[in-house]
Amino acid sequence: MQLADLTWPQVEALDRDIPVIIPVAALEQHGGHLPLFTDSLLLGEVVRRASERCRETALFAPLTWLGNSHHHLDFPGTLSAEPRLYLDLLGGLMEQFLAMGFRRIAILNGHGGNITPGKQAVFEVRQRRRQRTDLLLLFATYWETRSPDASTFVHREMGHACEWETSMILRLSPQLVGPHRDLPDVDFGFGFEPAYRGWITKDRTVPGHIGSPRNATPEKGELLFATFADGVVEFVERIRGWDGRTW
Repeated sequence: MQLADLTWPQVEALDRDIPVIIPVAALEQHGGHLPLFTDSLLLGEVVRRASERCRETALFAPLTWLGNSHHHLDFPGTLSAEPRLYLDLLGGLMEQFLAMGFRRIAILNGHGGNITPGKQAVFEVRQRRRQRTDLLLLFATYWETRSPDASTFVHREMGHACEWETSMILRLSPQLVGPHRDLPDVDFGFGFEPAYRGWITKDRTVPGHIGSPRNATPEKGELLFATFADGVVEFVERIRGWDGRTW
């Protein structure tokens, strides 16, 4: 069910062990061929499919479109929250649901730049509630909830404005996809792994994409949407099935 559709008495009447899902994404550059709202559009579609299947068994908050996208700020159109401000925003959303009495809260992410502040927000909220033993506070990124059959893909992981994301927008809103068949591949690189390297997008790509958008198809996009919606539904079921104690 959608929080935005309910009245306050309906929210008050909900079971406090219902999974609360907070979708978060971004508005940022996605190369010269995909819209700025790509991350939000993709997560929105995954959430739409999953929420229709979950029906009354989970509560989905409206998608928060502003994310942590400072690494993309060299590209016009990108909007980004300051990282600490964003972390506090996520923590504040969780705290408000906790104040309403909900005990099982998950941030569902659709943008790579949100991963670090999102995990830190969950960590900090848990530290502030150290005496509680009945809380399940989670952070998950939708494309990590289930792995697709990648045998037909050139790249077996999510890039940026890549084969995967371009395929999904081709499936969802093909009129928003610009010329991409002649775009060059941009290698993922290794970034001094296993170390973490601080980077901005222009360190890695001039056109703004990372991966191989020229290999995208709407059929691949449908496969990805179906896979990730399945993954989110399974994730919600795991939250519902938690016994309130087990680590």
